[in-house]
Order: sequence, then structure tokens, then C-alpha cells
Amino acid sequence: MSAVCPVSKSRATGLWRGDYRMSDMSRDTAILLLGDQLSWGHPALQQADPDTTVVILAEVREEANYVRHNRHKIALLFSAMRHFAEALGERGYQVAYYPYEDSVPSLLAACERAQEQWRYERLLICEPGEYRLLEQMQRWSDALGLPVELLEDTRFLASRQDFSDWASGRKQLRMEYFYRDMRKRYGLLMDADQPEGGKWNYDADNRTGWREQCEIPARSEPEHDDITRTVIAMVEAAFPDHPGDLSTFRWAVSHKAAQAELDWFCEHALPAFGTYQDALAEESPWLFHGLISMYLNCGLLDPLPVCEQVEAAYRRGHCSLSAAEGFIRQVLGWREYVRGLYWHHMPDYRERNALSAHRPLPEWFWTGDTEMRCLSQALRQSLDLGYAHHIQRLMVIGNFALIAGLSVPEVCDWYLGVYLDAYEWVELPNTLGMALFADGGIMASKPYAASGKYIQKQGNHCKACRYDPKRVTGEDACPYNSLYWHFIDRHNALLSQNPRMGLILGGWRKRSDEDREAVLQWADHTLEQIAEL
Repeated sequence: MSAVCPVSKSRATGLWRGDYRMSDMSRDTAILLLGDQLSWGHPALQQADPDTTVVILAEVREEANYVRHNRHKIALLFSAMRHFAEALGERGYQVAYYPYEDSVPSLLAACERAQEQWRYERLLICEPGEYRLLEQMQRWSDALGLPVELLEDTRFLASRQDFSDWASGRKQLRMEYFYRDMRKRYGLLMDADQPEGGKWNYDADNRTGWREQCEIPARSEPEHDDITRTVIAMVEAAFPDHPGDLSTFRWAVSHKAAQAELDWFCEHALPAFGTYQDALAEESPWLFHGLISMYLNCGLLDPLPVCEQVEAAYRRGHCSLSAAEGFIRQVLGWREYVRGLYWHHMPDYRERNALSAHRPLPEWFWTGDTEMRCLSQALRQSLDLGYAHHIQRLMVIGNFALIAGLSVPEVCDWYLGVYLDAYEWVELPNTLGMALFADGGIMASKPYAASGKYIQKQGNHCKACRYDPKRVTGEDACPYNSLYWHFIDRHNALLSQNPRMGLILGGWRKRSDEDREAVLQWADHTLEQIAEL
């Protein structure tokens, strides 16, 4: 067994190790710290006495393998956990740390092992971000034979009760109205009681496609210390079948390094962030994006200071209002909204499949080996780096999954595994609700389906593609085109009830019977050949 304590520390592993008499190791309280809760704002740490508390951190088999997590994500969390354990020790905490090499099967097993070593009398846990874990933890008191207290996760800006109160009595739970209430509540980008600039939302200013209009700033990469290098080597050896090219690992693994990444973004990329946040580019996987969602979602950054820093950049004239508002909307609005929606509709939300989408996920989703250039670029980038920006996720990968009718559970598990910032509370609503419309419109006001014309408008992938975005049928036709109309046709009855789809449906119905039949036959052929696209 491996116990971590501030007595003997090896920089090669970043873990404190030592031998103890049991009388030295008893503690009144244990805190289980999850890998996505590495924040000094953790509710249990806020009330903890280091002299009477042991903190448990564990790299457990179950959590690392229940989906095919990207190796970037595993390495980021394991290294960040080890760095946080080191910081806890420096603040006087005793830390029971169980590295992956110790083969601890589950979080409960880690708590049982720590109980044997530290003989604690109660266990504090911040509520987890996944319903499956919450269900398990609610039974732990009996399993451990001691009080287990689940604390509200105060690291978010809207509690679960806040969202429930907001949702009560509403027929539709639209993010825009939740976002406006959050702006008022926190006073961000406000002019007294009115939105800065007179409008709440500047999304219309943030949709410019990419045509090499300006220079993309080069990003520096954090230097790896002994802890991170050790973790990377271990993850490469222990997870050979998981996606992720760790030779490109560039992520911050401490609070200080994550803040440096945010500082760099605000200084160098924020001014162009709004303009090109929907753009698709061959030249760069990053463009002008923040690359901080993974740090927000594991606790290395806190949401309110992040929003305040971006607002301050606007106030001093460093970026446009549309850039600042577009960024803050993602954090203060969208991030908080999807978490609230997740907990409001679980546990049955995961089982929804309003469009009866069951087609098996093509194997090339795990390789990127497709001749559709935009999709290949987005898939390879996601697999290799654990990252893609929201338009790649929604309008390239998600759009294809939607119009092809791919299996909702398989697509959701793919998204949950592949991305650095994916945890079920944020992944499931974004994938099942927003991308796949599988919740029947709880989240999105219409399906986010689009043809190849949208992708051509937003970037330059089509120039390097064997498929022609102007053609709907034939061997060189962009598959997005016929599949889009096939989607519109097969869901005609449902979409007819949506006022936002009236113009599209009307145009489709006005086409000749021969034209429609030709498109649908080609789409059927495309779906039959989906493994070879």
C-alpha cells in the first residue's frame, strides 16, 4: 500500500512515502478529493483542519477505464492530482495518495484502504459531476461503516437548486434567458441594470469563416517537470489502446500554470476570439480559442475570476465587447446551464433517443480515416490532442452523427472518452441534447443539422477534400449534402411541429418528386457505404 505524507518525498514520482506506526496515523476526518475537483475552493477543504484531516486522492482503475478516455486526459488529471497532493502537503495536510500502479480498483476501495491506514471517523465528499458516482456514494456509509457526508459543489456559479428554481414553471429551458439572469446576478458586462452596449448577446458578430485573414499567434508550451514526465511514461505504457498522442502533451497541470495559460489567452488571442470562434482552419487546431475548459472542469481555474479577467480586458479596451461577451457567455451561461440541465433531467436523460438513432458508430471515428476532409481533421485532432473547438464538435462531428442517425449511446461515449474537458455533466447535454437532438428539444430549439455549404462557409477544409460541397449526388458529392436532406425527409413529421424548420421543409417539399427521389436514393447508397466514406 502507498500512503502519501510530508515526510519523505520523491520528485521522480511526486509522491510522499513513509513508514508509520498506526498510532501516528489516525485522523478524525477524511476528505475524498476527486480528480476533477482540484480546487482550493473545494467545500470540504474550506472547512478542514489540516491537523485532524487526511486527504485521499486515488488514480483508480474503474474511473480511468469505464470509457476509452484519451491519454491526454488521463495524463492531465494524474499529473494535476500529484501536483495538488504536493501542494496539500506544503499546507500541512496528510495525504493518502494511491497511484495507478497500486491497482486500486475503485474510489470506494481507495477509501477502504485509507480507512485501514488512517482510521478516520467520518468521510467528506464534494458531490461528483456524474450521476452514476452520486448513486454509488449514497450507499458508501453502509459499506464503510461510518458517516459519509456529500457536500454541495460550491465551485459552480449556479447551484443545482438555483437551476431548479429558475426552471420551475417554464415550458422551455432556453440558455439565453438563464444567461441573462446570471449576468444580472454577478454583474458581469452590465451597465447598471442593463447589458453593456444595449444587447445581451453578440453572437451574430462571432461567426466569421476562416480565409487566412490574419496571423494566428504561436502558443508556448508548458515545460514538463519530473512528475509530469513520469506520468506520461506510465500512461503510455498502461493505456496502449486508448487514443491520444502524448508526444504532443502541452497542458498545464497546476493552478499557477493554468493561470499562465489564461493570461496568455487574454493578452494574445482574446482580441480575435469573438470574430473567429466559429471558424474552421487547416492551419491550426487552436486558432484564437481559450483552451481553458479542461482547467475549469478539473478545478485548476475557477469560473468567476476567469470571467472577471476577460471583462477587465474589455474594460481597458484590449478586446471588443463581442469578444468578451462571447467568451463570458460560454462560461457564465453555457457551462452553468448544461450542468443545471443535466442534474434537472437525470437519471432518465441519458436514455433519451427522440430521433430513434441506432446506426453503429463507424470504426473510422476511432482513427479519423475518412476522405471527408473536415471530418477527418476534426476526428484526428480530437483523437490525437483530446481537443476540438465547439464548431468542430457540434457542426462537423456532431452534425454528421445527427444526419447519419448514429447510435446515441455510442456517440455519447465517444465524446465522453475523447475530450480532455469531458465529464458527463457537461458532455451529455452537449452531445445528446445539442448535437443529436435526442432529447426532443429540451435543450436546443431546433436540430443543428447542416449541409456541406455551412462547412465550406466557415473554413478552408473543402479545398483539400475529394468531395465537392456544391454537389448533392454522384461519387464526388459531399456526403453531408444528401444526408442532410435524407434527415429532413425521414423526420418530416417531427420537424413540421417546429416553427424554425418551416422554411427548410417548405423548400424540400417544393422540389420535384424525381429530384427528391434521386437525393434520397443517393443518401441511402451513402449510408450503405458509410464504413468506406
